[in-house]
Order: sequence, then structure tokens, then C-alpha cells
Amino acid sequence: MVCQTTVNKAIEFGGRGLHTGSSVRVRILPAPENMGILFVRKDMEGAPVIPAGVDNVVDTSYATTIGVGSARVSTVEHLMAAFYALGVDNAVVEVWGQELPILDGSAAMFVEFIESAGTSRQNAPRKIVVVKKPVRIEEDGRFIALLPPEEGGGLRIDYGMDFYYSYLESQSISIRLTPVEFKKSLSGAKTFGFLNDVEMLRENGLARGGGLDNAIVIGEENILNKEIMRYEDEFVRHKVLDLIGDLALLGVRLCARVEGYRAGHYLNYRLVKKLLKKRDCWEEIGPDSSPSVEGHPSFVLKESFLSA
Repeated sequence: MVCQTTVNKAIEFGGRGLHTGSSVRVRILPAPENMGILFVRKDMEGAPVIPAGVDNVVDTSYATTIGVGSARVSTVEHLMAAFYALGVDNAVVEVWGQELPILDGSAAMFVEFIESAGTSRQNAPRKIVVVKKPVRIEEDGRFIALLPPEEGGGLRIDYGMDFYYSYLESQSISIRLTPVEFKKSLSGAKTFGFLNDVEMLRENGLARGGGLDNAIVIGEENILNKEIMRYEDEFVRHKVLDLIGDLALLGVRLCARVEGYRAGHYLNYRLVKKLLKKRDCWEEIGPDSSPSVEGHPSFVLKESFLSA
């Protein structure tokens, strides 16, 4: 039996938000089994709680934002990817601000924080969802799909992308997700953006915390800050990092093969919604599993969670 885990002790850090540019303080605390990942807006009256689940996704423009009522937390995907890859099932994330800090633009520091704190094994079994039939979302030549897993199970991702600029070659990656592989091959991949989009983003109140130290900027003729890159194919690696963070909002472990091409947060979200609706395309395995997980307190696999 594979059991759930939480962080061993409190983790505290701060920084500025990628889009708001505001200073943000964060504290991650251990949580009881079956609680999942909860975000708490400590800077708001009543400290509203936002469970990290598909039901609470409220925006997928340039980042994944979750919310309940007027409370929002944006850019959760990098931390959620680190939680998923390192096997953290339960944690409370207290946030003083409306967006998680971008830090160095990757998930590397989140991995360092979690590894420094360590994790604790809990008694409750971890629930696993196995994809049995293909589920696919496609739009304007972009696609993302969940397929039955390869022998041995786990999560395997095959992803590709290309660019409008001729000086950039197409990139692709095939990776079986493990904590070691995530740390080595994905966690350090920084977020990126196009120079042509910067003015538009800032006019719309976004990218105010982005800079040449935490975001790779792609210009028409060259990469403006190539010196901060950690991988030759960093862009596709970061897209896979984001994908893992979005899939983590399922609240369970996925046993599947993922294929994608130029998808983003919106298509990732639509894929997860479609999977939840296609009940014949997956099954839950583990102790005391039943044909339906409706009513389970900690897993977001219910039709009622599809209204976001």
C-alpha cells in the first residue's frame, strides 16, 4: 500500500508575483491525511480557504488561478507541480498576497524548500486514477491527450512544440515522471515569454514582476537573456512543468500516458474537465476502491466539481 504524505515542518519564503509585481509571503504547513492541498489567503478578512482542485479553477490566462468567492491565488502551477512530483499529498499553503511568488521562474526553489523540510508518511492510502480509454482536447492545431499507461504504470509525458521565429528549432521531450527525473530534467526550467507580448501584458496589469532574471524573453531575432537558461530545450521542459502542475489539480495520482503539442493552461484544464466527465475512461484503484468516488472528502472526481 502506498500511503499519503505531508511536509515534515513549516516552510517559509517570500518574493514578488510574476504578474502583479507585488511582494508576497508564503508559509507551507503540514496537513492531516485526506485534506489535500489547501491555499489560505491570510491577508484577507476571515482567511478564506481555497482547496487546490479543478472545481476552483477560475482563470487560465498566462497562469493557473484558483479561487473561492472573492479570494484568489494565481500562478499556483509551479508549486503544485513540485508537490505532485515529490509526492506531497497534503499541505496548507498560507499566502499573504494574491499570487505565489515567481522566485527564479521555475520550480527548482520549491523543490529545495520541500526537500529541506522533508516529508512524513501518513496512514491513509494514496488513491490512484488509471486512464482506461483515450481522452483528447484539440484546438487550432494544438492538442493534449490522456492515454492508457505503458506497462509499469506511472505518468509518462510526450510533448512537442515549435515557434513562429525561424531561428528557434522545434523542441520535444519524452519523460517518465519520477522525483529524481523531475528534479533533474524539469524543475529548473524557467518560464518564458515573447518580447512582442510584454507591452500588451503590462497594459493589462500582468507581467509586472517579470524580469530578465526570472523569465526567458524571446525576441524576433534572438533570445534576450539566453545566459539564464539551464537547458537547450528549456521551453518545452517548462511547458511540461506547467502541465504537471495543472494535472495535479485532480487531487489524485495519475497512471497514464500524456501526449501534447503546444497546449497551455486552458487546454490542460479542459482536458482534466473532460476526463472527469468521461467516467468510463478511467478507474480508481487502491484499498476499498469503488466504481464511484462521489462523496469522498479529499478527491475532486465529482460532477459537482465541474462548474468552474
